[in-house]
Amino acid sequence: MSVSLVPPLAALPPYVFAELDRRKQVARTAGRTLLDLGIGSPDQPTPAPIVAALQGAAADPALHGYPPFRGHPRLLDAAARYVGTRAGTTFDPARELVALAGAKEGIADLLGALVGPGDVVLVPALHYPVYARAALMRGAAVAYVPMRADDGWQLDLDAIPGDVLARARVLIANYPNNPTGAITSPASLARLVDFARAHALLLVHDMAYAELAYDGHVPPSIFAVPGARTVAVEFHSCSKSFNMAGMRVGFVAGRPDALDALLAYRSNVGYGVSQSAQLAAAHAFDHVTTLAAPIVAEYARRRDAIYGALRTAGWDVTPPQAAMYAWLPLPEGVAPWDAVQHLIDDAGIVVTPGLAFGEAGARWFRISFVRDAAVLADAATRVAQSLATLAPVGAR
Repeated sequence: MSVSLVPPLAALPPYVFAELDRRKQVARTAGRTLLDLGIGSPDQPTPAPIVAALQGAAADPALHGYPPFRGHPRLLDAAARYVGTRAGTTFDPARELVALAGAKEGIADLLGALVGPGDVVLVPALHYPVYARAALMRGAAVAYVPMRADDGWQLDLDAIPGDVLARARVLIANYPNNPTGAITSPASLARLVDFARAHALLLVHDMAYAELAYDGHVPPSIFAVPGARTVAVEFHSCSKSFNMAGMRVGFVAGRPDALDALLAYRSNVGYGVSQSAQLAAAHAFDHVTTLAAPIVAEYARRRDAIYGALRTAGWDVTPPQAAMYAWLPLPEGVAPWDAVQHLIDDAGIVVTPGLAFGEAGARWFRISFVRDAAVLADAATRVAQSLATLAPVGAR
């Protein structure tokens, strides 16, 4: 018997990161040494107190069995305090929180529970790929909500057609934003909440970069908007804020019936999150002020090094106020994959084409802050110099 993918999975468009991996492998097989600034995987170590909490939990025999489906009480309590402090309110850990093996898994499980053929999921035109792919794998349709640089990459809700809204079940937003680093305001979040309420949508706010903000900006929680908890859920992750990407732990907070739906789905396909990782995450959220600050300061140094080098090279660019990426325009007339391949061949540097985040990213590319400041400054200089030698498509 041959093995074949089910139709929704087989119909997914090519995964850009798989093509990027292929090109990297070709270069390395040919003997090239590459500086990989493509994937946003933190390169700094997990803070020692979090590692100690993980080790202590792993040594406790009481935690060696299956974890509770909703999550360990200590993580749920810590997460409730954390998001409650951000939102200026309180949360019931037993009803309004669920522990997750990372925000990506949680978002996919939630969509798996809520949407199917005939439904529409409203996804930002620039988006983390799982938003669209998880919906498409369930047979739902995806409608991309426009975003513009001149509007700070906010969602243009007025551009959504009425016939699309009639079938929409879920609206996804992501601030601080990946890939752009864009931030948002409480007023903009309030408009999302009002829009979701008016059109009977579940509002999903992905806040995976909650702590990675600079220049005094404090990213607002969706729950700072009065009434948001009746229409919204918010995803948080330890991966970026605490350099815990390998531990696969985070949480979702918000509307209880949506969380119950998520639990109904994931209890059928999995068994929760490692309790050791959960207790490490509980320690992280309970000590966020001291543990995240050095990580954020290092990312700020890296951001400033990249943008300083680009400005010296003559680029007119503005540093983002959040996340861990430089979202940069391609030179006029240069095709996305041509630019990526040229940087691999000419500069030995890997960047992510903006196409990885949707067709709206075709004129952009992303650099991750995953090396120290000096390396990134040199890389930014080399990127600028290399792209200056790449002729537009029509001129070749």
